[in-house]
Amino acid sequence: MKALSLFSGGLDSALAVKIIQNQGIEVEGVYVNIGFEANKEKIKDLQKLADNLGIKLTVIDAVNEYIEKILFTPQYGYGKNMNPCIDCHAFFIKKALEYMDKAGAKFIISGEVVGQRPMSQRLPALNAVNKLANANGLVLRPLSAKLLPPTIPELKGWVDREKLYAIRGRDRKMQLQLAKEFNLEGFESPSGGCLLTDINFAKRLKDYHETLPLTPNEIDLLKVGRHFNVEGVKIIISRNKDENPYFKEYKGEVFEIMRTNGFPGPLGAISKNADKNIKQIAADMMVSYTKFDEGEIIIANEIYKGKKRDKKEWAKYLV
Repeated sequence: MKALSLFSGGLDSALAVKIIQNQGIEVEGVYVNIGFEANKEKIKDLQKLADNLGIKLTVIDAVNEYIEKILFTPQYGYGKNMNPCIDCHAFFIKKALEYMDKAGAKFIISGEVVGQRPMSQRLPALNAVNKLANANGLVLRPLSAKLLPPTIPELKGWVDREKLYAIRGRDRKMQLQLAKEFNLEGFESPSGGCLLTDINFAKRLKDYHETLPLTPNEIDLLKVGRHFNVEGVKIIISRNKDENPYFKEYKGEVFEIMRTNGFPGPLGAISKNADKNIKQIAADMMVSYTKFDEGEIIIANEIYKGKKRDKKEWAKYLV
């Protein structure tokens, strides 16, 4: 018998794996990548935890599909920012269901806990997730199973319901106690790692979506830099050398890369809908974030003479 685990790298998903493993069931971890993870080392961290648990890890790349079908048109709306949590959880389950036959698995497990998160883990929300995903009783939540109707794995006797739990709410004392019992370590902290829940990132994304098309190539640029909107033209300027690789590695069609010519400075990106006047503004912005009073800025092989101005002048464009 085999189960797929929606594998986030957090304590709850790790505990769900251990609980099911302890019933003699093989588990394979599934991480559905939608592109908005804050942790740059996410896949490496997931692999380490999977290795500690003795399970195979499968990463499903679903960034394009998520952008096209979920991100901007969620059926159940957003949380406080641009986080469509109910639709998101249902999307994860759908992708796991699609993979289930190929993996040779019979059901899916999740580390969700009733009442732990205000939008996506209330009882009505969990019911909505199941309905939206067409889960048909195949999703078992081991940490809160005794608070929920029996699932197919329980009804068919694949899983002993008596060995599952009835954890509720945001207090994590029980989970930490179980972690000690299971000798679990290497899991992520319980704080959210999804950038869609971050107010500043959500503001950037919303502003971006109002004027430009989003593809997976642009997501990383939205994660870094100073962001400006000048008459519908998006300008992004790196804040430090650690952010410069995001600009160097950009391979999309929406932005042109900006760089200083002959002197050190930041890298930048400007949307291709910019005219020469706005490109000149961008050049001045770039120089303003260097130690120089003026200099040449190259934008799409064209040279613009940038002149340093008071940075307060750019505040009206900040996103």
